[in-house]
Amino acid sequence: MVSAAVALGLTAATVLVFTGVGLFAARGRIDSVETYISARDSAGSGTLAATVIASMMGVWILLSPAEAGAAFGGLPAVLGYAIGSAVPLVLFIPVGARIREVMPAGHSLTEFAYARFGSGMYLLVLLVSVFYMFIFLAAEMTGIAGALALVADVPLWQTSLLIGSFVLVYTTYGGLLASIVTDTVQTLVILPLLAVGFGGALLALGGTSELHATVVSADPTLLDPGFGPGLEFGLYVAFALLGANMLNQGVWQRVYAADGEGALRRGLGIAAVVVVPMLLLSGLFGIAAAGLGLTESGSASIAFFLVVAEAFPAWVTLAVVVLAVLLVMSSADTMFNAIASVVTADLARLLDDPDQRTLWLGGRGLTVAVALAAMFIGAQGYSVLQLFLTADLLAAGVFVPFLAGLYTERLTGPGAVVSGIAGLLVGFTYFPSLRGLVAAVPGVGSMLPAPSFLIAFAGATLVSATLTVAATLLGGADADLDDLGREVRALDDPVADGGSER
Repeated sequence: MVSAAVALGLTAATVLVFTGVGLFAARGRIDSVETYISARDSAGSGTLAATVIASMMGVWILLSPAEAGAAFGGLPAVLGYAIGSAVPLVLFIPVGARIREVMPAGHSLTEFAYARFGSGMYLLVLLVSVFYMFIFLAAEMTGIAGALALVADVPLWQTSLLIGSFVLVYTTYGGLLASIVTDTVQTLVILPLLAVGFGGALLALGGTSELHATVVSADPTLLDPGFGPGLEFGLYVAFALLGANMLNQGVWQRVYAADGEGALRRGLGIAAVVVVPMLLLSGLFGIAAAGLGLTESGSASIAFFLVVAEAFPAWVTLAVVVLAVLLVMSSADTMFNAIASVVTADLARLLDDPDQRTLWLGGRGLTVAVALAAMFIGAQGYSVLQLFLTADLLAAGVFVPFLAGLYTERLTGPGAVVSGIAGLLVGFTYFPSLRGLVAAVPGVGSMLPAPSFLIAFAGATLVSATLTVAATLLGGADADLDDLGREVRALDDPVADGGSER
């Protein structure tokens, strides 16, 4: 085992280097709140691809796909994770172009929800998106804390506090611009480290043929592409990832950061292609861990690092620690900036003639509060996959009526709210982890159907989609999409309505 002092020292060195990169990149370039939260039209296709990859692919890619492969259905579960992560990026190509067309000076998804649907849908989207970002942060802190605890016996709270604090330093100073620059550098390091790590594990475990024989001998269903439970997992995780990413404020920010529609299309397309092999490689570590008997004690949530500890010498393990730290930083700074942008854009609308200082302090202050809470959760050692699935369920029930507002003027605010809440109720009814909350309602517990992740996610999405179609057909002209661009304006020079005179 690597010593705790060495692991913490390497972690500290890594976060210090990238904190310096973020501070240097933003020095003298953040001249307004607008620049801080949007970095509008600043990223070409290559930079956009790199920042999307780094921001979406946090340390969870070393944990959740591997846990899925080890405990939820082997190869088809991993394939579902990989393909399900690419689909939202492909979908964001037309959706992102539409967002820029309808609301060219926008900043956040909650801003769009309020302008398009009114306060009811705004509150629903706000609760879902902020809860998702909080869970994302908590899951990232949980993942890296558990990884360092396994390979070096580092106390959970020390890892969470160290990484979270330094990421806050450069994100609260440099905003989205600092995040994009550090993401780009981190991607250039992450991709080779992941590829080398997988290749090294194969060699250390005897090569492809020997590892394949070991896994098949232990449990042939792990490599069976038609294994039923694995196919079911792959299907419902695709629903989960689709909803979560369409309501991911970090992706919305990068839609506006793209330097034109061409950069947006190319950048998202490249990212969609790259994430598939990344998740496949990670998930195969989980299959290897299960085949080697390393997860028999119920430790599937850290299957990736169990293989690392089994196969690698200490110095290679340290390289994997660097990989994990970079993944956490790249996604954590995205969530910090996403929360800041939501809060800042909303404060600009809610407050009476806010000045720049008020917007700065409000956005940054709530970001710090959420970050501290996420660090606390990260020190508790929960399952990263379970945390993500809980947050994903909320998004699965809301994203269809929300996105429909981009394309139709007939869907009313109440219609969107009813569609979203109905989807959530179906999801809660079937979702295994939340059944306790539903069963607590008097007289409801005995009526609950058998739990099912698939029905929970698919049901939440399909019910909300069906009601969205019905509400659209029955609705009237509730909005003028051409007018949204005039309602939502830049924040360079705040005026009473939270916009700016252009």
